[in-house]
Amino acid sequence: MTTPLFAREGSVREVFLAFLKLGLTAFGGPIAHLGYFREEFVHRRRWLDEAAYADLVALCQFLPGPASSQVGFSLGLMRGGGLAGGLAAWTAFTLPSALLLVAFAYGAGALGGPVGSGLVHGLKLVAVAVVAQAVWGMGRSLAPDVTRASIAFSALCLVTALAGSAGQVVAIAAGAMAGLVLCRQAAGVPGQPLRFPVSRRAGTVALLLFGLFLVLPSLLAEVLASQGLAMFDAFYRAGALVFGGGHVVLPLLRTALVETGWIGPDAFLAGYGAAQAVPGPLFTVAAYLGAALGPEPNGLAGAVIALVAVFMPGLLLVYGALPFWDAFRAKPLAQAAMRGANAAVVGILAAALYDPLWTGAVLGPRDFALAAGAFLLLTIGAAPPWIVVVLTAASGAGFAVLGG
Repeated sequence: MTTPLFAREGSVREVFLAFLKLGLTAFGGPIAHLGYFREEFVHRRRWLDEAAYADLVALCQFLPGPASSQVGFSLGLMRGGGLAGGLAAWTAFTLPSALLLVAFAYGAGALGGPVGSGLVHGLKLVAVAVVAQAVWGMGRSLAPDVTRASIAFSALCLVTALAGSAGQVVAIAAGAMAGLVLCRQAAGVPGQPLRFPVSRRAGTVALLLFGLFLVLPSLLAEVLASQGLAMFDAFYRAGALVFGGGHVVLPLLRTALVETGWIGPDAFLAGYGAAQAVPGPLFTVAAYLGAALGPEPNGLAGAVIALVAVFMPGLLLVYGALPFWDAFRAKPLAQAAMRGANAAVVGILAAALYDPLWTGAVLGPRDFALAAGAFLLLTIGAAPPWIVVVLTAASGAGFAVLGG
C-alpha cells in the first residue's frame, strides 16, 4: 500500500515560507489562487494528489467563507501537523496584501499612471494563464470520459445561467447528484486519504464557536454600546454569509459599513480598487476598511479587528468539517458523488476563466498573445509561477509606457 506523500509531516516554517511566496505573487482572485495552489502543492511539492486536492476544493466551495483561504488553511493543517500549520499558512498568505492595504488606507497611494495601470493589467493576464492551466490539467484527470466531461459542461452552463456564488453551490450539488447516478462504475484513481490532525471533539468545538460568534457579539454590542464589538459583528457576519470569495463579500460589507455611515462610498470603492492590485485573498480588503473607518476603533487596531473577524467564520467552519470529511469521502457512494462534484469543479473553473478573468483582462490581440505566452511558459516551459507573474506584469507595464 502506498503511503500518502503528505503523511511525511513537514514543519510550520516550511508551510509559512511556501505560503509567503504565494502571498507575494498570487494575483487574480480566489479562482486563480486555486490554480496557484494546485501547481505549487500538487505538482511541484507533491503534498497531495490531484483527486484529493479537488475533493478539498469541493468541500471549501460548499462552505461559506473565502474558499481559497480555506483550502490554504487546510493544506497548512495537513503539512504543518495541526492548527499551528494552518495558522502559519493563513498568516503568510494573508499578511502581504493586508499590510499593503493598510498602508494604502494611511495614504500611501494606489498604483497610478501608465506604469501602474500596465502592471495591474499584466497581473490580470497572468491570472488568465494560471486558471487556463488549472482547467487543462484538472480536466484531463477529473473529467477524462464522456460522462464526467458532460457533467463539467453542465456545471459550466449552470454557473453561467446562475450568476454569483449560488450558481457555484448549485453546480457542485448537481454534479454530486449526477455522480451518484452516473459515476458509480467510473474508473479512476481514488484520491489519497486526507489525514487531518484535527480530532472530532476539536471540530465540534469549532462549529459551536462559529455559531456562538454569530450571535454573541451582536447582543453584547447593544448591551455594552461597544463600537468595537459592533464592528467585529459586522465583519464576522459578512464573512459567515458568503460563498466563494472576496468579490461576493463586497455587497454585504457595503451594506454594513456605508449605509451605517462608518465609511463613505468613495473611500469604500477606492479600497476595493486597491485590493485588485495586490496579491493574496480579496478578503484582505477588510484590513483597509477597518483602518479607514470613521468611528474608532480604526487605524491599525481597526484593521486587525476587521481582518480577524472576516476570516474567522470560514476558518472555524472548515476546521470543524475536516475531521468528518475523510470518513465521508471513503464511502463508495460518497466517492461516486465526489467524482461528479469534482467534474463540476472543472466546469466552474472553466466558466470563471471566461468571466470575470478573460472578459476583464483580454481586451485585444496583444493581451491574447501575452496570456498565451504566459500559459505556454507555465505548461510547456514548466516555469515557476512567480517568474511568469514578474515577466507578464513587466510586459504589461512596458506596453503601457510604449503607448498602450
